[in-house]
Parts: sequence; structure tokens; C-alpha cells
Amino acid sequence: MLIKKINSKYSIILGSNSPRRREILKKLGFNFNVKVSSYDENINFKKYSAAKAVKIIAEKKSFDIQQKISKNILIITADTTVLVNDKILNKPQNKKEAKEMIIKLSNNTHKVITGVCIRSFNKKVCFSSTTKVNFFEINNSEIDYYLNNFAFEDKAGSYAIQDWIGIFKVRKIEGCFFNVVGMPASKLCDKLNLFL
Repeated sequence: MLIKKINSKYSIILGSNSPRRREILKKLGFNFNVKVSSYDENINFKKYSAAKAVKIIAEKKSFDIQQKISKNILIITADTTVLVNDKILNKPQNKKEAKEMIIKLSNNTHKVITGVCIRSFNKKVCFSSTTKVNFFEINNSEIDYYLNNFAFEDKAGSYAIQDWIGIFKVRKIEGCFFNVVGMPASKLCDKLNLFL
């Protein structure tokens, strides 16, 4: 079984502070430690497609961590962004910016794109996954309720699909649900086969 083989072959590092990504890896059954990269995630998104940009960020995070660890380690890093009407929505700086983002998502379809890098001492695999998410209309009072009662600050696009607004307002999704949470789980497992 893949997970048992990976756990026995490597010490796994999840290069992310995201509790959502930690939960996904735990539910999959991986044994891992968390080590957060100090790489500055700022990148010129105008220079690259969104899918390319998140892969570059994930790759840079993994390289930064690799410089500080021993050989028999498998590093998994990721970066997620939201794309609506061809515009990037990253993490909001404040509540006003978060509200502007949610208004753009209301009664609209957006893409959630996660870039992932898996790196061992002698191999590196980077990939991205895209999920389309369609929201019902979200009115001002609903937006204010969400922003006043739920954490939005550390989330691309200002929302989490597993929180109130996602449960209440998502009309449909096309693609991997867990990609929207922050880690395309099934695609991750498929790529991990390359490290056995």
C-alpha cells in the first residue's frame, strides 16, 4: 500500500503551517512533521499563469526547507490561489478587502488552483490542480455575518469551503474538493508513487 511504503521509506516534512493541509495528510494516514519555509511568497503573477505561479512558489518553499534538513526526507509543499474573472485573489489584508473578494465570488464561478511540490534528495515533482467553484448569490448581511464570525485572513479568496459560507453558498464544484481545502489529495497520492 502506497501510504505504508512512503511512511517506511521516508521521514515526511509538510512544509506548510495550514491546519487544513495537516488534517488532509493525517486523514490519508501519513506520518509527518511540519517545518514552515521562510521563503517570501510574493511573486509577479502578471509574469506567469496562475497555475505556473503557484507551482513556482511551492517549489521555492521546498527548496528552502531542503537546505536545512538531512537526505532521507520527503518534503511536501503547496500554495493555493483563487482566480475569478482572470484576476488573482490571494489572502486579504483586511476585512474591507475580504468583503470585496466575497462580492466578486457571489453568483459567480471561480477557479481554485493549488501548486504542489514533492521533493526528495534526488527527485522533484511539481504539479498543479484546478477546481471550479460556483457560488449562489451572497448578500451583504450574509457577507458581514461570515466575516464577523469566521476566520478569513489566512485564506486565498477570503473563504474556506468547509466553513459556513462554503456549506451555505456553494452551488456546485467541478474537480477535487480537497484541492479547494488546500491539497489535491488524490493527485498527491498518485504523484507519490513516483518516489517508491
